[in-house]
Amino acid sequence: MSEQHSFSLELQRRDGYEFDTQFDWEHLPTLLVDEPEPLGGSKGPNASRLLAAAVGNCLSASLLFCLSKAKVEVKNMHTKVTGSMTRNEKGRLRIGKLDVHITIDATTETPQRFDRCLQLFEDYCVVTASVRKGIEVEVLVTDQAGTQLYHA
Repeated sequence: MSEQHSFSLELQRRDGYEFDTQFDWEHLPTLLVDEPEPLGGSKGPNASRLLAAAVGNCLSASLLFCLSKAKVEVKNMHTKVTGSMTRNEKGRLRIGKLDVHITIDATTETPQRFDRCLQLFEDYCVVTASVRKGIEVEVLVTDQAGTQLYHA
């Protein structure tokens, strides 16, 4: 039986396409999310950029975690994620590909441990594994009184 954890966040519309995003960790500041121009005002990252950041962060953290467990000294790490947008058969814009480039400065007395981490780390990245396989999304739209307007 698989172990399940949950998390939540809330988005409150500010103006136009701007939303304040509040995470379930109360110590975190609110994150402003917005759409790029001309639709929005580009006042914050949009959902595509947040997804790319999540993939890049998760891969970087997974690799760093494995290397630290393997006692590999990581002096520096830089990750660049490049997203390619494409259109589906209906002409709708989609993220077609995410290219993740992790640059690492590390030293070790045991190169086999470093190599082992390179073979393992992707499998431990929750976000990348989820995105690659697809994520079940349940959509519910209600009005302010709680009346269900849409559910899929």
